[in-house]
Amino acid sequence: MISVEVVQGLLIPFAGTSLGAACVYLMRKELHAKVQKGLTGFAAGVMVAASIWSLLIPAMEASAGMGALSFLPAVIGFWVGTLFLLFLDHAIPHLHMNADAAEGPASSLSKTTMLVLAVTLHNIPEGMAVGVVFAGWMAGNVDITIAGAFVLSLGIAIQNFPEGAIISMPLRSAGMSRHKAFAAGVLSGVVEPVGGLLTILATSYVIPVMPYLLAFAAGAMLYVVVEELIPEMSAGNHSDVGVLCFSVGFTLMMALDVALG
Repeated sequence: MISVEVVQGLLIPFAGTSLGAACVYLMRKELHAKVQKGLTGFAAGVMVAASIWSLLIPAMEASAGMGALSFLPAVIGFWVGTLFLLFLDHAIPHLHMNADAAEGPASSLSKTTMLVLAVTLHNIPEGMAVGVVFAGWMAGNVDITIAGAFVLSLGIAIQNFPEGAIISMPLRSAGMSRHKAFAAGVLSGVVEPVGGLLTILATSYVIPVMPYLLAFAAGAMLYVVVEELIPEMSAGNHSDVGVLCFSVGFTLMMALDVALG
């Protein structure tokens, strides 16, 4: 049975994306490059901290009964998650922000569609991460508390806010109407609650592999960080802004998880 708390937890990250996309109604111009790098760095920091404290550490704690090999489920799950995102990266046509050429198979999709697909692609592991943590709490995993699950959900929502703005503002600057740019930003975040719900439903049948699933989500998230977010925050000028904001996001998520989780 999916409780109200779980539904709320799944929708919080989506709300963050939607609120960020709503910036298109408040701002007239595209985000400054320095602001984009700062927001991207912040998102990367949150995702790295969430991968460690909310996913990898609980995965190893849940495998403590394996003794010296308690790291094994985390390693296996991490690699499967990494390879899964690698597969999606090559199977889905998408265009990263500020990139000249699309990635993935050749496609006749519009630039706008491929920009939305790029954000949607890296929202998949975030939705799975929230879903698997709430599934762990529902299963009675002593290493996962409801507070810790909500902290992860809130952390993802915080980093989704700038992502929503980063996808909607450039679309508006390119000539798209405010309503359509907002809808595109919201659409990119729909995959998170859907992915989270599907993960919960799947996990209910495979509780013994919970440590692997936690690490899977971590591997998928860190793939996104290293393959997309870090290059975007480091390219060109103002790279120091991205690094500083990465540190802010990392320490904020770490503090939230330790203090409230």
